[in-house]
Amino acid sequence: MSFVTDDELSESLWLRRVVLTQFRSYDRAEIEVDARPVVLTGANGVGKTNLLEAISLMTPGRGLRSAPLPEIARRTPAGTPEAWAVAAEVSTSAGMRDIGTGRDPANMNGTTRERRLVRVDGENCKSQQALAEVFSAIWLTPQMDGILRDSASGRRKFLDRLVLVFDPAHAGNTSAYDHALRERSRLLKAGNADQAWLSILEDRMARHGVAIAVARREITERLAGACAETVGDFPVAGLALDGAVEDWLEEKPALIAEEDLRRCLLDSRSKDAVSGGASWGPHKSDLAVHHMEKDMPAALCSTGEQKSLLLSIVLAHARLVMLERGAPPLLLLDEVVAHLDETRRNSLFEEIIHLRCQAWMTGTDAEVFSSLGNKAQHLTIKDGAVFTATTGI
Repeated sequence: MSFVTDDELSESLWLRRVVLTQFRSYDRAEIEVDARPVVLTGANGVGKTNLLEAISLMTPGRGLRSAPLPEIARRTPAGTPEAWAVAAEVSTSAGMRDIGTGRDPANMNGTTRERRLVRVDGENCKSQQALAEVFSAIWLTPQMDGILRDSASGRRKFLDRLVLVFDPAHAGNTSAYDHALRERSRLLKAGNADQAWLSILEDRMARHGVAIAVARREITERLAGACAETVGDFPVAGLALDGAVEDWLEEKPALIAEEDLRRCLLDSRSKDAVSGGASWGPHKSDLAVHHMEKDMPAALCSTGEQKSLLLSIVLAHARLVMLERGAPPLLLLDEVVAHLDETRRNSLFEEIIHLRCQAWMTGTDAEVFSSLGNKAQHLTIKDGAVFTATTGI
């Protein structure tokens, strides 16, 4: 396995500057860093996760908290949410790029649908997909600790985030599919729906749904191979997709799978009108994760083992991206070392350094990151401001 050399470091993907305006606990914050990993420490509630969330919103979607746009804004003394914005300078293989996003002030009066503004290199963009073409990030948060044992929706979201790094169009496919699914459900529930319009929606679901399944299937297969070569002290994660559409793609081309999905959606209209949603489609699929050494489904493993399996998958994905693009995505790891023993903690740090990855890690105890030394940059957050840990407060 080859790794990025010192000479190639300038071509890696990393944030040089991040500016937050009216974002949650921050009135305004500006952070300048280099390509090394970033350690953010401070007491609970000072804004460490808020900063990671701001960075996560540089990608398509609703960020690591999946929060509504008004909820993100800093509250004024009167309690009124303001427009918020996040901007960043990003070092990429194509050079330095400027990206930004925020709440559209024109849509804050409640009369129009809220939307997120996106700018790349000073130009307004029509779609959040433009962000994925410049910047990519994967995150783990304490709220994700249970996704290997809870409902399949969390695992699908996790997998889609991994797919998006390789396929920026995946965001558009999932958005279009979800919109058609909701509209079809609404029409079926209302009754006496326009059959022609239902057919159009089902056609969209079939086209975008199969594209989603194809992308998920390809990345899952590649990721399973990367996980089998896990380095360090992390467990090997076995991965497989469980879903009807994915099963069809094992035996038939995508166009035939689309026809099958259209037919199944048509045949299930009466059932779906009663139950809601749709009986068929990639929204019913699941990512099955297995602890290979123990030959045990991840859902039956301990909390610490599940956390280690998630980290194993994320690190394997980072290696996969690095080998294809020359640089891994940013890793946003919120309180990531909380359930790791010293051996696995050091394995994590070593792999991050080995990959030349700008990982942003948070914690309340600076001592647990001390082994990183000057291989990382250590920042402290207090009272809505960010300080270098060496100069102190």
